Amino acid sequence: MTMGNPLVTAAGNRAVAPGAEVLAVGGAHAPAEIHSSAAHPLAPPPGGDPIQSDPSPGQADSATRATAARDTSTRETVLSLLLRHGEVTAAELSRLLDVSVQAMRRHLRGLQDAGLVRSSTSNQGPGRPSNRWQLTAKAQSQFPDGSEHFALGLLESMAGVLPAETMDQLLTQQAHQKATTYRLRIGQGTLRERLERLVDLRRREGFVSECSPDPDGNGWLMRELHCSVMRIAEQFPCVCDQELRLIRQTFPDCQVDRVQWRLEQGHSCGFRLRPTSAEPDPAPA
Repeated sequence: MTMGNPLVTAAGNRAVAPGAEVLAVGGAHAPAEIHSSAAHPLAPPPGGDPIQSDPSPGQADSATRATAARDTSTRETVLSLLLRHGEVTAAELSRLLDVSVQAMRRHLRGLQDAGLVRSSTSNQGPGRPSNRWQLTAKAQSQFPDGSEHFALGLLESMAGVLPAETMDQLLTQQAHQKATTYRLRIGQGTLRERLERLVDLRRREGFVSECSPDPDGNGWLMRELHCSVMRIAEQFPCVCDQELRLIRQTFPDCQVDRVQWRLEQGHSCGFRLRPTSAEPDPAPA
């Protein structure tokens, strides 16, 4: 007797996949739904969650921006807490913000890299020394500063009760004192070397300064594209006269002239410095 094909049933000679269940319906065998022992490639594991596809580039960008925004908000809050409390440990900050100590240390390292916080070792209490964090001067400067309004108010009060001659004497004295400080800090050297040092000092004071050789002679030009006392000078132009005196007294070996004044025209203030000695100052190669 010849054996029949095991994949062929008596009902309609239809093939059934190996391992499929065969149900008896009305005395005939019909193939039921195939239940294979091999898992579907996208099917979740038993009792597991459905497999998620990778996020699209747009979703990934949105997630990155959201994380960056949270980090920025946390670090701004850390700066505010340090301003309020003075010195705080990472553990204390983590409790205040309800984040892990590891996450807080990561934020503090980022702020330290930006020059906004610094740490010092404290041996208070038993156990290992701890680092206490505090704001730097750079961080302090990022908070609102009302010194400009105070200076304007003070000058207005002085101008209201003092004669103009007295006001001029006070500004002259202030220029003399600051010029003395400038001369000590820029030290000795050629006009070019001293002027470059002065430009660096002025930048630290909030001015945007630069210097270059004078194309019309053997001197130098110094331009100030941004003035840190501009609002004061707009109400009290005599402050600009004080600036001219300041540059002249800082370089007593030069003839100093104002060649541009922002309050008159243009977008910057400029000074020309020419050595009064017979020996010309060397220009850059």
